[in-house]
Amino acid sequence: MPRRRLSLDTHTYVAPRSPWGLARPPSEAARAVQVERRWRWPVLLALVATIPAFYLDLLPHTPSSVAIALYLLAATLLAASVLHTALRTGDLAHHLAANRTDLLLVVGLLVAAALPTSEHSLPALSARLAVAGLTLVRMVWTLQHLLTRGGLSYLLLVSLGVLLACGMGFWWLEPTTPDLPSGLWLAFTTAATVGYGDLVPTTPASRIFAVFVVLLGYGVFSLVTAAIATRWVETEERRMERKILNDMRREMASLREEIRQLREGPSGVRAPDDATGSAADRRR
Repeated sequence: MPRRRLSLDTHTYVAPRSPWGLARPPSEAARAVQVERRWRWPVLLALVATIPAFYLDLLPHTPSSVAIALYLLAATLLAASVLHTALRTGDLAHHLAANRTDLLLVVGLLVAAALPTSEHSLPALSARLAVAGLTLVRMVWTLQHLLTRGGLSYLLLVSLGVLLACGMGFWWLEPTTPDLPSGLWLAFTTAATVGYGDLVPTTPASRIFAVFVVLLGYGVFSLVTAAIATRWVETEERRMERKILNDMRREMASLREEIRQLREGPSGVRAPDDATGSAADRRR
């Protein structure tokens, strides 16, 4: 992966580039790393709050001021985190260039706050959909360090949390799901792409929400399935490694025994080493 060198007053460090258009400060910039970690969760929560803001603009008879406030809050926190971290790196321009997705998302959130309600404007709805997709990319990038290879328990908790959130979303948006269990059932059948047909999204807001639920279902279920398969493969690999190590120990023990027998000679008396034999010959 190509990396760009940035200069500080006393030394140089390397800033990683990412195909996401997002990059954390390098480990050499310790103060910038600390600042980025302090901003991480407030920014993530603010971005999560833009999800209900998107649907508030689609629901009739709902005040748009709440959605505007949530979009502005997310844009403010994201911009503050990027600028604060960039200043701590010692090279503002290069860090901002490495986080162009964050800059684009800040502009998108401001545009989403300024546009009219999505209920009566198709361009506004399309723009907010693009911002929602970019927000999803930013949230996945923020959480990717938690999705470790061995984090099966964490992934199961995440999948349950996503299912619960999607069920609450359908309960809120879909009139055919009057209670939370119905919303959870619709969320599960949508995320698993089963589609039994007993409950279906009927409003524009719930149908758009179903699109995101399907995408989340693909991602979450794929991660959980991959983690389970990886756990099985790792168990089999560890069993094979133990078998190979035990075979190597037996072979080494057998080689040591053969070497010992060769040194003792056919009569069972230990043969003299070459150095000792040469010294005896010289004394004669």
